[in-house]
Amino acid sequence: MAAVSLTVNGRPVTADVDPRTLLVQLLREHLRLTGTHVGCDTSQCGACVVHINGKAVKSCTVLALQLEGADVLTIEGLAPPDGPLHPMQEAFRENHGLQCGYCTPGMIMTAIDMVRRKGHDLDERTIREELEGNICRCTGYHNIVKAIAAGARTMRGPGVAAEAAQ
Repeated sequence: MAAVSLTVNGRPVTADVDPRTLLVQLLREHLRLTGTHVGCDTSQCGACVVHINGKAVKSCTVLALQLEGADVLTIEGLAPPDGPLHPMQEAFRENHGLQCGYCTPGMIMTAIDMVRRKGHDLDERTIREELEGNICRCTGYHNIVKAIAAGARTMRGPGVAAEAAQ
């Protein structure tokens, strides 16, 4: 066993883990943060996407010990437990961007990173290309694409949207 210290959803965490422990295992099995899903075990589905130091990463591809001192954000850390949803979460709700919901946490985490990298005005082609590493077996992606476009616009914030209108 080896110790790893990192910050998860704004809270310092120290855990003793087997050196082979993947981040997704640390999150789900040790920290009981089960919003990060395991869908394929082969790094193809995107259900396990989290943010590491502000960037989207498939948590099934990273050993927990590699993250000494890192900052990890999971779907549980996007919004306060008693507060409003993150704008991207709200956009998925409003635009019916989910069916079974299994892929949704990874889709949302990928979408937020997409906005960070590509900006707030995302067209359908860009969104679909950026989602190539995320698989949904239920929706056909149409409402997911709509939700991401809406969430990206909302993430701009009211001040920026008002300035753009002037």
